[in-house]
Amino acid sequence: MAKDQNFVCSECNAAFSKWSGKCDACGAWNSITERKPLAASHGSKSLSGRRGQTIELTDLATQEAEPPRTEAGVAELDRVLGGGLVKASALLVGGDPGIGKSTLLLQAAARFARNGLKVIYISGEESAAQVQMRARRLGLEQSPVQLASESNLRDILTTLEAEKPDLVIIDSIQTMWADTVDSAPGSVSQVRASAHELTNFAKKNGIAVIMVGHVTKEGALAGPRVVEHMVDTVLYFEGERGHQFRLLRAVKNRFGPASEIGVFEMTGKGLIEVKNPSALFLSERGKPTPGSVVFAGIEGSRPVLCEIQALVAPSPTAQPRRSVVGWDGSRLAMILAVLESRCGIAFAGLDVYLNVAGGMRINEPAADLAVAAALISAREDAAMGADCVFFGEISLNGTIRQVVQAENRLKEAQKLGFTTAIMPELSKRASAPAMELKQMQDLAGFVNDIFGPRDQAG
Repeated sequence: MAKDQNFVCSECNAAFSKWSGKCDACGAWNSITERKPLAASHGSKSLSGRRGQTIELTDLATQEAEPPRTEAGVAELDRVLGGGLVKASALLVGGDPGIGKSTLLLQAAARFARNGLKVIYISGEESAAQVQMRARRLGLEQSPVQLASESNLRDILTTLEAEKPDLVIIDSIQTMWADTVDSAPGSVSQVRASAHELTNFAKKNGIAVIMVGHVTKEGALAGPRVVEHMVDTVLYFEGERGHQFRLLRAVKNRFGPASEIGVFEMTGKGLIEVKNPSALFLSERGKPTPGSVVFAGIEGSRPVLCEIQALVAPSPTAQPRRSVVGWDGSRLAMILAVLESRCGIAFAGLDVYLNVAGGMRINEPAADLAVAAALISAREDAAMGADCVFFGEISLNGTIRQVVQAENRLKEAQKLGFTTAIMPELSKRASAPAMELKQMQDLAGFVNDIFGPRDQAG
């Protein structure tokens, strides 16, 4: 029988059966500490009456199957949450430093407080006076939100047990520290222990807890990935600092659809929701220029139109550059290979730059056709029509494949005044009577139809 692994490395979270000076997993020195039990003892009761017991699936009450929600009154935020805030839920909000996470959550806290919830905002990074200064700048100083500046988890949980709020916001989880873990705040062990304690506290007391998390240079939440599995909902707050647009994206949601997005605009008075993201993303688009096309995409359950820009220029070096912003770089390499192999359009010796305008990030493969059109338009120095939208997935053999929700994409494009759609062949006729639909079977046919016949040399 294996021995209990009661020792853990504070750097990499590896477990060991005995103490040693050096961690065999990550090589860190003096990082192995004894794992102390959590607050629960052998005689403690379960966190709720039903936990640890089995019940019949048919015995679940209807109201438990659909948990009650509290709406914030901000349509974009409620959309991402799946209809509102669920009681006894744990949420994790991640984003780059300075992107606006604290501003978003302070505005959300004020909205929920005005809707009747008792809200406590706990900051481990700023003093209560600093949070109050931000609230005054945002015009929220009269909101019934309680503020606290604390990072000791034991003191925080003691206060919450006494106050019994409906919603708690922890800003941020990397600043919290539990005295049962012998490591510095922000370490893997501390982040995991703090998130675990806060999540259990939320389930036990019926309190909604929102935790703020910073992200790494790679764009993933800092700390162990197990934290994302602990919580019910994981949201990412995205955007470029040079743009005023901000996107709140749900990557996990146990109470609603994932991949839903909410669009906000950053102003001097805080974040303002954008009810028509497509019009905003295309608002700065001028007259048609080579390399610029409009992609009709789907984010979650809503159609979103955005501009894809490409630039192709002779490379001064032997190794041409491939630069991508807002899209997958490996997928760009695939599109370039298909264009050269199936259509005879070579990009050897050419630098390729691709950008999704407005700070938007596209994840769906339906953007393949729009990217290919932008690349060919930039290479041939031929502008596409200003009233044309593109969507379709490209396979390795050059076939343009169908995508989901084609009808919703066409309706959104038609609503914004577009008259032509270049798209894959559909199994059924899409309802867009006011639009001209050019349905393409493969990429070679698309190139011949739009840019004229080409020989294999390109």
